[in-house]
Amino acid sequence: MALKHMSSIEEKLRALNIQLGEAKPPVGNYLGCKIAGNLLYASGRVSDLKGKVGSDVNQEEAKKAAHDTVLLILAIIKNEIGDLDQLKGVLKVQGFINCTDNFLDLPKVLDGASDLLISLFGENGRHARTATGVAQLPFSTTIQLDIIFELR
Repeated sequence: MALKHMSSIEEKLRALNIQLGEAKPPVGNYLGCKIAGNLLYASGRVSDLKGKVGSDVNQEEAKKAAHDTVLLILAIIKNEIGDLDQLKGVLKVQGFINCTDNFLDLPKVLDGASDLLISLFGENGRHARTATGVAQLPFSTTIQLDIIFELR
């Protein structure tokens, strides 16, 4: 029986005691990711956590949701391209945070995503980023991320 290849990204996840789940299909008429040249655009993916930061959800819970949403995106990418080792690094992260008007620590919440990406990709995981607070996200979720990766 042949052993299934595990990418270096998956090996790093295993070392962090993190496992990728099953890829969830798109909920509308769009692709989970799209490749153009050496860029992979991962569609916006919402967190499993629901609620508004500043009232229903605290900052640490939201930061963990940002971290976990990266894992949801990586599962989609693995399902689409087969091997996460095709990813060279991260170029841009856009994060949308469902929050109250007076919640201002948006960058700290998004650090949950950024910290994980840097742990997995090292210097190639450092990226440009936008953290935006919003009044609502699909399905009342807490976090929505979309990420642009560079391919090898």
